[in-house]
Amino acid sequence: MAEHSRKIALVVGGSRGIGRAVALRLARSGFDLWLTYKGNHAAAEAVRAEAEALGAACELLAFDVASFEAVEAALAERLETVSPDVLVYNSGITRDNLLMWMNREEWDAVLSTNLDGFFNVTRQVVFAMLKAKRGRIVVVSSTSGQVGQAGQVNYSASKAGLIGAAKALAREVGKKGVLVNVVAPGFIETDMTEQIPKAQVLPLVPLNRLGTVEDVASVVNFLCTEEHMYIHGQVIGINGGLVM
Repeated sequence: MAEHSRKIALVVGGSRGIGRAVALRLARSGFDLWLTYKGNHAAAEAVRAEAEALGAACELLAFDVASFEAVEAALAERLETVSPDVLVYNSGITRDNLLMWMNREEWDAVLSTNLDGFFNVTRQVVFAMLKAKRGRIVVVSSTSGQVGQAGQVNYSASKAGLIGAAKALAREVGKKGVLVNVVAPGFIETDMTEQIPKAQVLPLVPLNRLGTVEDVASVVNFLCTEEHMYIHGQVIGINGGLVM
């Protein structure tokens, strides 16, 4: 594997919300970025400009994580010579509905992006990390994957699946110097949570506020940068006490 003066972080789903905050926090910590996104070119370009202003190189990679072929085309060749030091898997969508009314497209779309996408990307990256004998993987799940959420059977299934997959992967790769952990955000102020009725939600949160994307990014940054690291195969809740 080629050596680089700066570490590289591959942030999957990094153009908006939590992904954007994570990417910029890692840029501040000295990482160059491989930033993936599906189709919002303007948002991705804006993040690149912000990262470059922080002194980081930022390469944009546009593809659909749900497509095995698209992921392979985007990553396989570059991973032959360079292994990212960090992978943050943050790609996720919602198609909320009660199960009795949920159609097949709503189920398939969420599972293919949130869970199949993890397989498509991580399978490529972990092979390179194992050859390099180093790496840190942080998977962004959700409190919905820990406790379930009415109206989100598809989303909860996908996020619970990520937790199980990450724990199993941690057992596979820990001895090779690759650390795998999960963060599980609760109600975080992003585009995806704009419709949440705050008056109903806040009484459930002991800290009495919604989380910010920076709250999540700070924990991810710690998992990616802390030198003395003995956290492996764990799920860290970032939810203001909503789930204990």
